[in-house]
Amino acid sequence: MKISIFLLKDERRAFVQGLVLSLCVLVMGLALLALSGWFITAAAAAGMIGLGTLFNVFAPSAMVRFLALGRTAARYGERLTTHDATLRMLSNLRIRLLSGVLSSPYRQLERLRASVFLNRVTADIDALDGLALRLLLPGGAGLAVIVLTAGVVGMLVHPSVALGLLVGYGLVPTVIFILGQSYAKGPSRRTEAGMQALRSRIIDLITAREELVAFGQMQNAQTNVGKAAGYQSKGQAAVERGERQTGFWLELIGWAVVSLSLGIGASLAQSGEISPAQAAIGIFAALALSEVVAPVRRALSEIGKMQSAAKRIVPLVDGAAKPALAEPCDLSRASLACEALVARRGPGGHALFSPLSFHAEPGDTVALTGRSGCGKSTVLLIAAGQILPSSGRMSFGGRSPHQMATKVRTGGIAMVSQRHALVAGTVAENLRLVAPAASDAELWEVLEATELAQTVRTKGGLDARLAFRGAGLSGGEARRLVLARALLRRPDLLLLDEPTEGLDAPMAKSVLAGLRQVLPNAIILMAAHRPEEMAFADRVIPLVSTPAQNLR
Repeated sequence: MKISIFLLKDERRAFVQGLVLSLCVLVMGLALLALSGWFITAAAAAGMIGLGTLFNVFAPSAMVRFLALGRTAARYGERLTTHDATLRMLSNLRIRLLSGVLSSPYRQLERLRASVFLNRVTADIDALDGLALRLLLPGGAGLAVIVLTAGVVGMLVHPSVALGLLVGYGLVPTVIFILGQSYAKGPSRRTEAGMQALRSRIIDLITAREELVAFGQMQNAQTNVGKAAGYQSKGQAAVERGERQTGFWLELIGWAVVSLSLGIGASLAQSGEISPAQAAIGIFAALALSEVVAPVRRALSEIGKMQSAAKRIVPLVDGAAKPALAEPCDLSRASLACEALVARRGPGGHALFSPLSFHAEPGDTVALTGRSGCGKSTVLLIAAGQILPSSGRMSFGGRSPHQMATKVRTGGIAMVSQRHALVAGTVAENLRLVAPAASDAELWEVLEATELAQTVRTKGGLDARLAFRGAGLSGGEARRLVLARALLRRPDLLLLDEPTEGLDAPMAKSVLAGLRQVLPNAIILMAAHRPEEMAFADRVIPLVSTPAQNLR
């Protein structure tokens, strides 16, 4: 229900128009078939009793044409309106969903596998596109038309015929849908899980093919792909079997209602309570209403994956941070202060290091040292506003980075982690991810500062293309390109996690000097482990392991 309200509220006007048009389509279809049946029956009866020349054929035939053309136009308008609204709705959902993911705790984001997450999100969005088109709108319009038709038939024909239509097409299919969900959920979810496993394993097979061949695991990977395909195929077969069974029962109910309408109408016509033409209205209305309950078959086959998708998406959508106002803030002369800072490994865990305190002014370079796992990267993440300290305080410009508006924080703070993030595209496109308006001269400036300009020239310049994840550059070159991208932001606080990893000593010294040349007034805080990084720093602060760590 929550995801339905969210999906529909932004496009409620368009969906209301679509619902009205859907009602028009169904009502016109019913009226067309009922009028046609009455017209044929009445004309035949008039001819049999010799009144054919007096029977007015023009008004009914004109109405038949009007209903046929009107139904086509209403169907076109309904599809155009609802599909357009659905596309906009899903676009808004994607934005809210990704905003919610970005609002997730940093450690949770670290555990995300890009291929699995993107496959999951894509499948969930695809599943929810049918929520409005194949469940809510057809269901709401269908129930309304069934009730309306029953009321009209009750007035024009007889209440007993109307009751049969209401029970046969309103109550029984609803019961089938409610009971059928328990059966449909399992196969639908298995089909979706199998599809996700199949996609992920195929992607892993392609991206890691060299490693799989080198270690002799290609056959095992192909076998796993086949298992996922088989699991998905079994689930799909079960879904299709359930869909066929639902269709069979709906057809059986439809013919039962038609037979009931025929029997009641014939009985009433023989007793003289209604005319044969009136009886025909009830029969053809029963035939036409079979179209109204047809969506139940499709909805049951997809209800399982819709519910699963909604359960995964709702927490992320709810977690989307509301956009904060970017308060006017000048960080160009801001200082960085750390006061008795403590970080723990998980809730209730031991402290990673003894309470940490230091102060840095613009232009200072501070290096954090210590053994692997002592919390150097954690301090950088706290300074970046990605995680909160267990106790103590980290402030930049007098405010906690975590509490800064996103625009202020990302504009004044840049972090380069140990894992570089490059995308398939040109060198210029990778750099301009953080500064779309940057000129070529600015791009060359940061490339020069990171000793990467000559390498880029030999590869074809700024238009040189990189493959998936920046393939085409060595590890050291890729790291320097990420450093250049961070420089392009012109941050007031630059956070570096082992920035010269993979570089020889002369190159490391040159790159560090280039960083400071481009950012003469920025505070640089880095996790350091190499002599070149420590020599570059104005101050070296060792992180002292806590007793709990020393015992390990």
